[in-house]
Amino acid sequence: MGVSGRIARFFASSQMTPLLALVALLMGIFATLVTPREEEPQIDVTMADVFIAFPGASVQDVENLVATPAEQVLSRMSGVEHVYSVSRPGMAVVTVQFEVGVKYNDAVVRLYDTVHSNRDWLSSDLGVLEPVVKPRGIDDVPIVSLTFWSTDPERSAFDLQEVARAAEVDFKRIKGTRDVSTLGGPDHVLRVSMDSERMNAFSVTPQDIAATLRAGNARQSSGSLVAENRQVLVETGSYLESAADVRQLVVAVRGTGSERKPVFIGDVARVEEGPDQPRQYVWFGNRDGEFPAVTVQVSKKPGVNAADVASAVIARAESLKGTLIPAGVEVTTTRNYGQTATDKAQKLIGKLVFATAFVVLLVFFALGKREALIVGVAVSLTLAATLFASWAWGFTLNRVSLFALIFSIGILVDDAIVVVENIHRWQALQPGKPLLEIIPLAVDEVGGPTILATFTVIAALMPMAFVTGLMGPYMSPIPINSSLGMFISLAVAFVVTPWLAARLLAKTPQTAQTAHPATGAAPHSASESRGPSRLERLFRHLLTPFLDARKGRVARRWLLLVIMLLIAGSLFLAAVQLVVLKMLPFDNKSEFQVVLDMPVGTPLEETARVLHELGAEIAKVPEVSNYQAYAGTASPINFNGLVRQYYLRAAPELGDLQVNLVDHQQRARKSHEIAISVRDAIEAIGKRAGGNAKVVEVPPGPPVLSPIVAEVYGPDYRGQRAVAREVRKVLEATPDLVAIDDSVNAGGQRSVLHVLQNKAALLGVAQSDIVDVLRMGLAGEDVTPVHNTGSKYEIPVRLTLPSEQQSTLDALLKLRVRSRDGQLVPVSELVEVRELGREQAIYHKNLLPVVYVVADMGGKLDSPLYGMFAARSEIAGRALEGVDHAAGTLDEWFIKQPGAPDASYSIKWDGEWQVTYETFRDMGIAYGVGLILIYLLVVAHFKSYLVPLIIMAPIPLTIIGVMPGHALLGSQYTATSMIGMIALAGIIVRNSILLVDFIRQQIGEGMALREAIIQSAAVRAKPIALTGLAAMLGAMFILDDPIFNGLAISLIFGIFVSTLLTLVVIPVLYYAAFSKENQT
Repeated sequence: MGVSGRIARFFASSQMTPLLALVALLMGIFATLVTPREEEPQIDVTMADVFIAFPGASVQDVENLVATPAEQVLSRMSGVEHVYSVSRPGMAVVTVQFEVGVKYNDAVVRLYDTVHSNRDWLSSDLGVLEPVVKPRGIDDVPIVSLTFWSTDPERSAFDLQEVARAAEVDFKRIKGTRDVSTLGGPDHVLRVSMDSERMNAFSVTPQDIAATLRAGNARQSSGSLVAENRQVLVETGSYLESAADVRQLVVAVRGTGSERKPVFIGDVARVEEGPDQPRQYVWFGNRDGEFPAVTVQVSKKPGVNAADVASAVIARAESLKGTLIPAGVEVTTTRNYGQTATDKAQKLIGKLVFATAFVVLLVFFALGKREALIVGVAVSLTLAATLFASWAWGFTLNRVSLFALIFSIGILVDDAIVVVENIHRWQALQPGKPLLEIIPLAVDEVGGPTILATFTVIAALMPMAFVTGLMGPYMSPIPINSSLGMFISLAVAFVVTPWLAARLLAKTPQTAQTAHPATGAAPHSASESRGPSRLERLFRHLLTPFLDARKGRVARRWLLLVIMLLIAGSLFLAAVQLVVLKMLPFDNKSEFQVVLDMPVGTPLEETARVLHELGAEIAKVPEVSNYQAYAGTASPINFNGLVRQYYLRAAPELGDLQVNLVDHQQRARKSHEIAISVRDAIEAIGKRAGGNAKVVEVPPGPPVLSPIVAEVYGPDYRGQRAVAREVRKVLEATPDLVAIDDSVNAGGQRSVLHVLQNKAALLGVAQSDIVDVLRMGLAGEDVTPVHNTGSKYEIPVRLTLPSEQQSTLDALLKLRVRSRDGQLVPVSELVEVRELGREQAIYHKNLLPVVYVVADMGGKLDSPLYGMFAARSEIAGRALEGVDHAAGTLDEWFIKQPGAPDASYSIKWDGEWQVTYETFRDMGIAYGVGLILIYLLVVAHFKSYLVPLIIMAPIPLTIIGVMPGHALLGSQYTATSMIGMIALAGIIVRNSILLVDFIRQQIGEGMALREAIIQSAAVRAKPIALTGLAAMLGAMFILDDPIFNGLAISLIFGIFVSTLLTLVVIPVLYYAAFSKENQT
């Protein structure tokens, strides 16, 4: 007796079996309760920004002296996928993107070690400041956003910010929270606005005021006195604690003799405490209008349940109303990823239950109620144990891991069905024998083929776990959870199912009415004989023409030709775009974003005006619940924003609209349809204002810089910019391409106050003093902090010119600088104003200068690949004559950067294309590896090299179902469709094994080849149809999901068509291969 029979014999009568089943059930309940819930799998992608300031340096100096050496140093680390840099005047930002799967802590330690152990790559005399490292990972994405707003016109953004910042500590005390911060509102400052005319009258310079402020804000311990048996501490000095303190500081003493009088800071400057000049605007919009607002964003610690943290934060906000949050301040939850994760998990767990129930119902109608109960218990235990194994593996409860279980239901049920059916058959064949003696023999008979069939499905799926890139960890729960489920279902079928059968089937009436001749036993009653005889007549009529000794060869050739034509026709559907290829379709999300890029040099107020106009357009959409506008600051990022570095979008010319939609049950349109409907109007408003407004949706899978990216490389950066403009023109002329933009900034202006060094030297004025004074006047300088304010944020004393004098250089040039001999010299005598163009940023990728041109795809196809290939026909090989600083023809690269970028200008396609290529390449390899493993398994079982080829022959037949299925339902062929095809390979081979195993068994018992083939098709048709229907029913519950719709279509249509064809193709192929051998 084999291992499966011995296992069944031990556990069928063991008292341990129900306890093991109970443990499996409890483990599943435990896993359901403790497994963190997330909407999408958390892809462990670590990115880090290294900010290196080089004050006063030009873009060229920053690129050559800072960015390029920094890239070289950082690219030496292992596990780095890309190194990017942006060189701007006075600042380099170098971004390191680590490979997917590199642990956050390992990456950060490696990065800090590399940065600090290579500090000598820059000269200490160069003037470059210390690098600032800011690592970013998936846990930096806020899971909750609370927007504080008010309809009270008396409450400003400054008041709301004070309330929000006071609430931060309360939110941080919640267990599991990571970062809590507030976006929006002006900073709290004590502003010292210099009056240049009064300063000149009193012979006071900005540097005098700054020195006075620093000196007047110092207090230190001077020791202690001991007297009368007590110790008294002594402190010397004073702190600035209010605007009055600052006004009373003496900055100079003027006059002679008895006329000497002190000059207070209040005499030469206006001192005010309160909100700073706005550097950012945030407001909240809904049906009732727009209101000032601030947003508190909260992220969670790794491994913590997002739903628990989110609900605790929202509950704490409710409890603070009326106390810390005063009446009149509204708090709206504008992001709750914990709730969306819970909703998605509950919906999918519900589908899991329904799918299980439907499969059990199918068994009930096919086999009987006791058999259905056994199968139902077996599947429930399998799912429970698989959920525990998934938690132990480190997966969360998310859409992908749960979909893996739903689509596996139909496959998991097979082992239990096969075992129960065979026990029932043996019981009918040997009614007088005790059930406990029958069970081990029955299980042992099907044990070998069941183990082989299970391992073939695992062999088909498991290679997918090794898909690389961002898509790998996103899809990995499917092969791993499904394979774990396969193993567990096999164990349950050999351990629990025999125990249940021994107790439930013992009372079954000893008739063969419900017995199923799974292994070809002769019928035992007239009622049973009618079923098989009908199938037998059908297959005898269907297969005889192909098995005829004389005419069969011609019929078989016609069958081959028809199948080849069907396969070619199915593939032709993709060629004529009836089936469209796409990485992943858009999900039905609760939000989307509008990103506004105005020309460099646009003031904050103009950016805000355009955002107000965009908000008014968004408010017209009936499905919009509310929106938040962010001008001059970044909105709370999502995973897409993390990869695209939206958190760096903090400049006056940049703005975001975060749009929240009503619940999907309250709207007919999906989020993608809504986003498409507003795209034209949004882009028109942006263009009208001279900027670029784009609708950005949350991508369903791995995010990229943009769906379509053309990276322009070449020997000269001016030429690259010119080529990028040509590429942009082609993209703009390509139908259905939208949201076209590039990394070339619109030319702005700058005024350079050139110091006349000869004159300054003659007058005894140092150039550094001139620079300091001008910086204080215009940018302002935070000279010293205010003490004892009760605020956890520093309140600086800021020295600057009044904001109303910062529109021209006139007031700035009136400021005076003190010379070495004590004389005051006007700045206007020491500088010369030169008007120049603003320097443009220089981008690098992997040590190569690059210019990006980006676009998105709209229109009917809605797949960026088609837009990219439509545009490339106009771009590839394009002559560059007449293009500034460029010559030759434009080369094209798809997979990697150009090998010799200095030789000619070229573009490299990136974006969704790169992820699609890598994903389908890896999945194709996984498919091939799976087929090889299946072949090896079947060879090991059947001891033949030819039989496995026959068994695997129906695999290409799946295309006949998959592609027309997608065309019929109007769905795109996506990565999940490919996963379905890979799973189909294992499922179809399982059916083929059942057929071939039976044919060989019948021939071994002496039956003629032709008769054995007809009998095999007739007898195996019902179990094959039953398992196929079970798999199709499981997939039916995925059909309404936007992302996994392709997986469901592949399984449903693939199983339906290939199962029907398998029942014809396998018998015919087996006859063609072995007819001569059996004749001899």
